[in-house]
This record gives sequence, structure tokens and C-alpha cells, in this order.
Amino acid sequence: MIKVAPSILSADYVNLQKDIELVDKGGAEYLHIDIMDGSFVPSISFGPGFVKAIRPITNMVLDVHLMVQNPEHIIPDFIDAGADIIGVQVEATQHIHRALQIIKNGGVKAEVVINPGTPVEMIKPVLHMVDQVLVMTVNPGFGGQKFLPETVDKIAELNQIKQDKGYDFDIEIDGGVNNQTVVDCYKAGATVAVAGSYVYGADDPVSRINAIKDATK
Repeated sequence: MIKVAPSILSADYVNLQKDIELVDKGGAEYLHIDIMDGSFVPSISFGPGFVKAIRPITNMVLDVHLMVQNPEHIIPDFIDAGADIIGVQVEATQHIHRALQIIKNGGVKAEVVINPGTPVEMIKPVLHMVDQVLVMTVNPGFGGQKFLPETVDKIAELNQIKQDKGYDFDIEIDGGVNNQTVVDCYKAGATVAVAGSYVYGADDPVSRINAIKDATK
């Protein structure tokens, strides 16, 4: 069964604590937090103060995805804020190894992220040092996009490398995830599913978390 990471990008910011507690009690394991700088992606979202404010109200894994240029400059701030996992985009830095090293040295789990147009080949040199790989299943920056089915092959490729090399990283997917699109991803080797509008856009978000889990039993 896949782990579910509701994305608070799609939550109600005015009632954020209520929305976080709802998915926490509803069985979600992770809380996915997208950090966007208006440069790497067009949108602007949250900063480290936002993560720091959330940390005391939940025991869920805070899964922080940095969609920012040169993430190595701000990684220490998110470590201090209480992130459990910090993901960096391979496309956003010339120093991906260093960025991941900073995360690991801070005692936090390190994740490398690839966009739909980026081949798995680009991250092979750092797969030995990561705890999680995030495969973007839409182009990053906006919620509510349609899942790109061609990304399933990348999940399978990553899973094969994982088996061949004896690595232990989780494979996370993000973008257009629902109880249907998650099935092929899970079969290909995905272990964590980020879901934003599918969960928080529903009248009953907990039923949507259960639907994803039930589809991957």
C-alpha cells in the first residue's frame, strides 16, 4: 500500500491547522509542502517560517519540496524550521551533490527531484546518497494539472536501478495523482503519492486518502 502525502498547496490557508489535522487523523503519513520562488517556477508560495509554524501542530513527516533556484543557499533555513525530508530539483542547481550533502549533514532526509522532461540518467550519480526520489508527473509550478502517463517509465527505471544496486530510497510521485493514476505508478515501484487537489478539493478529503490507499492494496 502506498503512503499518501497531501499537498497543502491545495489546502484552505485560512483554516490550515484544521486541514492539516484532518488529513493527519485520516491516515496520511506525509504532509507535502511546496516551496516556490517565482523564478524556477512562476508561482511564489511559502518560506521557512511557514514550515516552522506547522511543525508543532503535527507529527506527520514534513516533506518539503524546494522548487527554487540554487536551493543550497536556503536549505539550512528549512533544516532549522523542522523539515523531515528536503527535496531539491536537479535542474535548479549546478551543485546537486553539494546540496544533498548539506541536507544529510543537517540530519534531515535528502530527496532529489526530476521534472517530466529530465531523464533518470541525470540523477544516477547521486542515487546512492538519497533517501527519496521525487518523479514529477506534471510540470511543476501549478496544482490541478493532468497526470503525464509517460512518467511511469521513469518510475520503473528508477525501481530497476534500486533493485540492481540494492538502494533503499522511496520513490515519490507528484502531479495529477488520484485513485486511478496512482495504480500504474504503484505497480512500477512508487512508494509515496503526493495528492493536492484530489484530496483537498473534495468534500471529504479523508475518503480520497482512503481511495488512493485502497487502489494500491
